[in-house]
Amino acid sequence: MPTLTQIRPRALVRASGGPRYAVALAVDALGTGLLRPFLLLYGVTVLRLSAPVTGIAMTAGVVVGLVCMPAVGRWLDRGARSTVVAASMLVRVVGVALLLATPAGHAGQFAAAALFLGIGNQAWPAAHAALVAAVSHGRERDTALAAGRALRNAGLGVGALLATACLAGGATALQAMAAVTGLAYLTAAALAWSVHLRVDPSTGPAGNAASGPAPRMRGLLAANVVYVFCLNVPEIALPLVLVTQLHASPVWSAAVFVANTVLVVTLQVPVTVLMSRFSRRTVLALAGVVLTASYLGFLAATSLGPGWGAPAVAAVSVLCTIGEIGYAGSATALVTALAPPHLLGRTLARFELSTGFGLAVSPAAITALAPHGPAALWGTLAAATLVSASAVATERGAAGGARARILVQGRDLRRSKALSKT
Repeated sequence: MPTLTQIRPRALVRASGGPRYAVALAVDALGTGLLRPFLLLYGVTVLRLSAPVTGIAMTAGVVVGLVCMPAVGRWLDRGARSTVVAASMLVRVVGVALLLATPAGHAGQFAAAALFLGIGNQAWPAAHAALVAAVSHGRERDTALAAGRALRNAGLGVGALLATACLAGGATALQAMAAVTGLAYLTAAALAWSVHLRVDPSTGPAGNAASGPAPRMRGLLAANVVYVFCLNVPEIALPLVLVTQLHASPVWSAAVFVANTVLVVTLQVPVTVLMSRFSRRTVLALAGVVLTASYLGFLAATSLGPGWGAPAVAAVSVLCTIGEIGYAGSATALVTALAPPHLLGRTLARFELSTGFGLAVSPAAITALAPHGPAALWGTLAAATLVSASAVATERGAAGGARARILVQGRDLRRSKALSKT
């Protein structure tokens, strides 16, 4: 199996879509970091909506935004690449404009703004992965996807820090941040569109005719719904446990979040390169095992109670982040490797549907399990993740059998054509 042994920055930028596209990613992430973590606060502070109404509107925007994914997949399969990425950014410009135009107390217009923001947030990952798959292949593509995630996390972190520093300005500062976010999305969309990347949907990367059915990936998609819970552990589960169960200072929650961001930014690409010696499916299953171990570690750490519990949770969060890095570096890469070129868009859209569903239900699941004690929360997450890792590993046989049948059918077809010519 081919592996990467070193990271070449210039080649990595080219494999990620080029310099302009890299700048577009950074600007888009910076704008997102300014607003997305504080959208709930915007609804409560600026629009004077209640927290439950604001939360329901945001959740509805995410869930309804998932409905657009089949259309995004078909658009990608017709060959569009940079246009879809730009469109996902422009949709969010509309969402920000609606947000700025929403009068205080108007929950319906806020929900409409959240919907457009949700559509853009749901469509972007599939469009980005398809664009990267068009300009890079094999393990180089995996590293490019990892670099894009590291760059995006860096932009989100910087944006969130800038926004936090501006929060003292109250409602006016939040409105200003929303306006800057809209300008950032517009700039990023222009840069992404200027790449002018489109592919011929009838041929594969090497010019071969595209063929083969879409992979079923039932086990992978179901497992992904559970895997994606790890993305909300630093933001939702750990702050909830640290503050309500361990009665620790909120500083611990902030430290865990900052450490998670820094580790992802610095380690995502090196870990992806290091793990390229193994199959993507093996890395994804191993990531599930690491996440399971971290959940059990959180269970043990919370049993220490106030005092030592908070430092122990912070230490275990590093292991959880390593599992997250393994998951993020292999899951999308595995899907792009499994998909036939002419169905890449729809395959990625199905995968992002499972991701979006997992992200939508995980806050409710975590907050529902937490009041029943550490064993209910971490034990359930550990068991579900271990089962998911097993499903990812055992699905290999079915996938391998399907590939074998395709190869046999291909050999038989070539043999029959050769005989017909003699």
